[in-house]
Amino acid sequence: MKKIVVLTGAGISAESGLRTFRDAGGLWEGHDVRDVASPEGWQKDPGLVLDFYNQRRKQALSAKPNPGHLALAGLQDEYDVTIITQNVDTLHEQAGSRHVIHLHGELFKVRSTIDPHLVYDLEGWELKLGDTCEKGSQLRPHIVWFGESVPLMEQAVAETLEADLFMVVGTSLMVYPAAGLLHYVDRSVPKFIVDPNLPDIAGSDNLFLYEEPASTGVQKVAGFLRQHYPASNGRGNGTV
Repeated sequence: MKKIVVLTGAGISAESGLRTFRDAGGLWEGHDVRDVASPEGWQKDPGLVLDFYNQRRKQALSAKPNPGHLALAGLQDEYDVTIITQNVDTLHEQAGSRHVIHLHGELFKVRSTIDPHLVYDLEGWELKLGDTCEKGSQLRPHIVWFGESVPLMEQAVAETLEADLFMVVGTSLMVYPAAGLLHYVDRSVPKFIVDPNLPDIAGSDNLFLYEEPASTGVQKVAGFLRQHYPASNGRGNGTV
């Protein structure tokens, strides 16, 4: 079975109504992103950080997968599909995707502040000061903040190295280390880029560019894959 690896970013979730920091100029209610998404912000005002993620969870609960999410999940019927996402929502899972790697963490999980291996599913949307782990320490969002390492990056690289087909959906390819995954894709592997604002990836081979939103672009890529790469065939180069 041909292996498809897909890197997704904020653009695919934005189409389901989830706002991004980029939409708000890097601000949240007047606070810089690092005030609410960094270890320094947490040390300075954990209540503010918890409120920020509580509000994001409330918003996420009302969001539904869009046709882009559903098209990716549908590919599993014929391909071995791995989703590597920079998004912390559960929209890929809600759409039916079974193998999802969350590089930046998961919004509906929380973890201990003294033992990062103690990770829990959060019931509902609210995490409060005073909510503790089994060792008695405050729980924090299970999110990779600015300045923190990306623990699942090694797994993501391993998956990328095995890709027969590689897709990038809804990301500017400006956020590292996730953006660096493209450099691990073999030059002979077809690469499909879907975004209304195509990133600058000059020098890459076997590119197929879809300058449109994920909700329509992924469906077109899926149709193209089924027609031209159904099982085992040669590889091409083109712009759509």
